[in-house]
Amino acid sequence: MSENRTHTEEFHVNGEQLLAKIKELIHAGNIRRIIIKNKEGKTVMEIPLTIGVVSAVLVPTLAAVGAIAALVSEATVVVEKIED
Repeated sequence: MSENRTHTEEFHVNGEQLLAKIKELIHAGNIRRIIIKNKEGKTVMEIPLTIGVVSAVLVPTLAAVGAIAALVSEATVVVEKIED
């Protein structure tokens, strides 16, 4: 049984770029979780991504991200990636 490792990356984006960055990360694959934090560092939303998540399931989540993007001027996107 192989053991997968994870590592995190952080991206600082403004509200206008938030939704586009989330979509880009989801399409990139190999991501376990996305955490959106406001400029004070408080977690605003956490999106767990599992293998087999279909886009129809992500539509409401992306709508929520769009609403958050309208409310925040700056955000930090923390991405937990899976390393094989």
